Amino acid sequence: MTRFILLFIAGAALLALGIVIGWQLPPSPPPDATPPERTGSDVPIRSRGIGQPTYRSGPFRVGVAVEPAAPQVGENRLKVVLEDRKGNPVSGAQIRAVAEMPAMGAMPAMQAPAEMQEIEPGLYQGTFDLPMEGSWPLTLAISASGMADRQISFDMATGRAGLQLTSGATRIDGSGEATLEEAPPGTVTLDARRRQLIGVETAEAKLVEMVRTIRAVGRVIYDETRLTDVSLKFDAWIGKLYVNYLGAKVQKGQPLFTVYGPELLAAQQEYLEIKRRAGRSDVTQALLEAARKRLSLWDMTPGEIAALERRDVPYDYVPIHAPRSGTVVAKNVVEGTAQQAGATLLRIADLSRVWVEAEVYEAELPLVGEGMKAEIHLPYLPDQRFQGVVDYVYPYLEGQSRTGRIRITLANPNGVLKPDMYAEVKLKAELGQRLTVPEEAVIIAGETRVVFEDLGGGRLAPRLVQTGQQANGLMEILSGLESGDRVVTSGNFLIAAESRLKAGIQQW
Repeated sequence: MTRFILLFIAGAALLALGIVIGWQLPPSPPPDATPPERTGSDVPIRSRGIGQPTYRSGPFRVGVAVEPAAPQVGENRLKVVLEDRKGNPVSGAQIRAVAEMPAMGAMPAMQAPAEMQEIEPGLYQGTFDLPMEGSWPLTLAISASGMADRQISFDMATGRAGLQLTSGATRIDGSGEATLEEAPPGTVTLDARRRQLIGVETAEAKLVEMVRTIRAVGRVIYDETRLTDVSLKFDAWIGKLYVNYLGAKVQKGQPLFTVYGPELLAAQQEYLEIKRRAGRSDVTQALLEAARKRLSLWDMTPGEIAALERRDVPYDYVPIHAPRSGTVVAKNVVEGTAQQAGATLLRIADLSRVWVEAEVYEAELPLVGEGMKAEIHLPYLPDQRFQGVVDYVYPYLEGQSRTGRIRITLANPNGVLKPDMYAEVKLKAELGQRLTVPEEAVIIAGETRVVFEDLGGGRLAPRLVQTGQQANGLMEILSGLESGDRVVTSGNFLIAAESRLKAGIQQW
């Protein structure tokens, strides 16, 4: 009896609980009623069975998923949801989907296309077969009536879950706003771990005052404006030679050697004869001046002519004096030799000032101008630096070396700089404010110049740039970047290799 009462009480309690739950539930719709239709942006792409993020590409909102989530060797299913900007399904679109393993060495490229069919408005599905393991970048080419064609690329690999957007679209948040700018083809996406393994470093493109250092090899030579040759204006024989070795120091007016010449002797006799007749007529005075002028032009000094007048007898040997102070750098005379008129007997150079001629490469020559400051260093004088100014740029090139010559004038009061010494010349060309990046950021491939811009979100996009001057570890950017853009400076060659593989584009 007691057991029966307990079972009755338990049944009554369950009945009461069921009645309470029934009151809390909404009423069921009639059997023939249809639920309200949800269209447009009320139907998010994620609700259509695609768990991948939503992307925006031009006029489209796109969702992409692969089944299984980690692609495998063999058959895989690809689903694509296509909507317009308002979230309405896009029907009748043509989608060309191809997974392609790029060529590697002797192995040609392999393609795994998926024939996409629209199975319901805005939802497309197809299958593709992967013949082997590896990286299979996936490309979607979307074409719809009245809308711009788009191409989207993803990074896909067997055994790795999910797809990674590389280019052609941008990820959007729940509000439909783009979270990142759209990446160009060839963009590589690296997570923090892979960036650290590769050693990726970045730097900012900046406007800086660019100064280029031009280095050139130079040679010390004589200042040609301070060279003087000693020669005779008449045939003669050399008597006493006072300067009888190369390198001898001479002072202006110092006797160099004596000469005997029949013409000089006759000129002295003629002068003395006219002198004796001086004062008799104006004609005779004019002749006297002409005879004196002749002796002067033949390098007899006024003192020697005055001594001749006092002596009243011609000199057999007449001294020839130094026309300037300097050093004898060439000597073509010895005592007793006969010399013809016009022959160079001695060359005297004033070495208190010298020239340095430097060879500048043709590409750098436009940066060099007269008045530019120069620093000269000689390997044999490591503790000394000489400051000078470019005073002349020669108007021609050396044909074989394709270099242009410049001239720098240097003071040399102590004679430290000697002709034919080699010198290292350093010029600084101020180029003004230029947009620059570190030179290691630029990848050079033939005539093409490429940098990788850090777009954020782990994305590194290739940018074709035009470069200009290069100086002090910086490269000028003429086009392709703006101030403030961040570029990859380390690890970019590995990124470049991966970018070519992912994008399947032509070689740079």
